[in-house]
Amino acid sequence: MNAPADLQALIPAFDPENLRRAKKEAAQKNLPLSAVLEAQGEHADSISQRLARTAGLPFADHQRLNAMVPAFDALPYAEAMQHECLLMRESEGQGVLVVADPFDNDLLSWAQERVRRPMAIVVASRGDIEAYLARHEEDLRAMDGLSTMTGEADEGHRVEDISLRSINEDTSPVVRLVNSTLYDALKAGASDIHLETGPGGIAIKYRIDGVLATVGSISGSDTADQVISRIKVMAELDIAERRVPQDGRFKVAARGRAIDIRVSIMPSIHGEDAVLRVLDKERLAGDMSGLRLDVLGFDATTMATLRRLCNEPYGMVLVTGPTGSGKTTTLYGAINEIHHGHDKIVTIEDPVEYQLPGVLQIPVNEKKGLTFARGLRSILRHDPDKIMVGEIRDAETAQIAVQAALTGHLVLTTVHANNVFDVLGRFTHMGLDPYSLMAALNGIVAQRLVRVLCNDCAEEETPDADTLVALGAKEGEYLRLRAARGCASCRGTGYKGRKAVAELLVLDDELREAIVQREPVRRVKELAFAKGTRELRDAALDLVRRGETTWQEIQRVVR
Repeated sequence: MNAPADLQALIPAFDPENLRRAKKEAAQKNLPLSAVLEAQGEHADSISQRLARTAGLPFADHQRLNAMVPAFDALPYAEAMQHECLLMRESEGQGVLVVADPFDNDLLSWAQERVRRPMAIVVASRGDIEAYLARHEEDLRAMDGLSTMTGEADEGHRVEDISLRSINEDTSPVVRLVNSTLYDALKAGASDIHLETGPGGIAIKYRIDGVLATVGSISGSDTADQVISRIKVMAELDIAERRVPQDGRFKVAARGRAIDIRVSIMPSIHGEDAVLRVLDKERLAGDMSGLRLDVLGFDATTMATLRRLCNEPYGMVLVTGPTGSGKTTTLYGAINEIHHGHDKIVTIEDPVEYQLPGVLQIPVNEKKGLTFARGLRSILRHDPDKIMVGEIRDAETAQIAVQAALTGHLVLTTVHANNVFDVLGRFTHMGLDPYSLMAALNGIVAQRLVRVLCNDCAEEETPDADTLVALGAKEGEYLRLRAARGCASCRGTGYKGRKAVAELLVLDDELREAIVQREPVRRVKELAFAKGTRELRDAALDLVRRGETTWQEIQRVVR
């Protein structure tokens, strides 16, 4: 239990100015606040108590923490692990949020938005919170992952246990290395893990918010070979074959849920490289459950127009962009908005990444002959109202999709192209009749995902003359720009999260006629811009002017 009130009163609070300097230093050095305070001579055991005293909040030692009941139904274990906090349910039923840093306003705001009910705030040491989560990990994995593991066992796939306990107990250094890499990547929210073999060992990189970041390296070519072999064993691949690419998959039980890992092994001049794609469907389900177009980051005009296009009774809406630009997420957001239970919605995807309740979703299976084109033909015999095609890859699929849009169906689909005007050339090269395409097409969206600045460490900066010119600033105009600095909250990158920017082309009779008559692209662009189409770059630069991202990020993402 907590110390008595008279003893609590003896615990000194931090001087506000010293605490402010410590927080600034932690942000600059990408360190936890507790680490900076320890380096300044503070005793590790008293830091959390002093933070609690400074904030005027109660402190929970490990005994009180263990006596409390977790509310993982309201704040799931995986999210608690990711944000290093706990939601507890005390005997009187009140929600209690346990945090290590009571001055982390972003964490407190996120928790309030996530839980949506009044909570008391209690401070505990970071070590006690991590130990509490580690103790509950095994029980949660056993309860929540039992049915999933049983299903996988029936299919002949082994589920790898990735937990703090299993990592500490493993005797093999290679197994421990691979499992700890997976564990850290999941905790960081990485979408991909890259293991790159070089002449002296192996480099480990995570893709976070679409950007690769080196997180570590291991010396020794023998160790590199053993790590790749371990990945092959987990994915049930041929460990003796090192001359050709191999693809596989495995499943891990980690952080209270089952997670799919897709593996790509590629031969290189120094051995083999591996890329592990993390498919955390349960986390994706949580992100997608409330997904709507207005939370993706589009500006108000683009969002309103896109919403109108997706509510048309028939026609085709194309979303385009490179791999990883959020095209499928946009389509999911549109389907969530238009799915009211009165229409038959059918999708064909490769693969189905998230299950939409009440929607018939068909996974492509090319080994069995179920391609996009064949599946789409069958869908049209299934009395659909709205159809989502994961991607148009060939002329046959494109032709069927156009015919579906012309016969009274709303078709939502994606295609790879750089901008809305390149899409027209892409379909022309597929051999589609321009008149049919233009009659079917309602609009085209070209989008990118741009990293936004971390609010914990972003600082205002004065732009140089070249940047002002690039941003279109008028003479004497002051622009409020911010720069990325890096802190513990954003893992030193300066950015935290992403949002979508887009250019949107809405087809009307004049534009359709110009395209059918094969007018020059320059003329089509002039017509589109005159009717309100904004270039993708202009939409992205607006984020810079509003201080949400940086000029450097726009140069990286948008031409």
